[in-house]
Amino acid sequence: MDCRLGCGACCIAPSITTPIPGMPDGKPAGVRCVQLDDNNLCQIFGQPSRPDVCLRFTATEDVCGTTNQEALWLISTLEAATQS
Repeated sequence: MDCRLGCGACCIAPSITTPIPGMPDGKPAGVRCVQLDDNNLCQIFGQPSRPDVCLRFTATEDVCGTTNQEALWLISTLEAATQS
């Protein structure tokens, strides 16, 4: 599937433990990335400063569902399940 432009769930729901421009310590789960603009688009998409974890993310229906709200719920649920 193609990423739904303006979704932003993958930039909000998961924790990112590597530096992001503007967030040198990464970001906790559920916190909006500072690189996500008002239209929920990544301001550093395609740039070398984008974290590897973001580069490797692939939108799939089992992770992103069929709506932006479902994507946020699914990714948040996966994040919670992997934390211990």
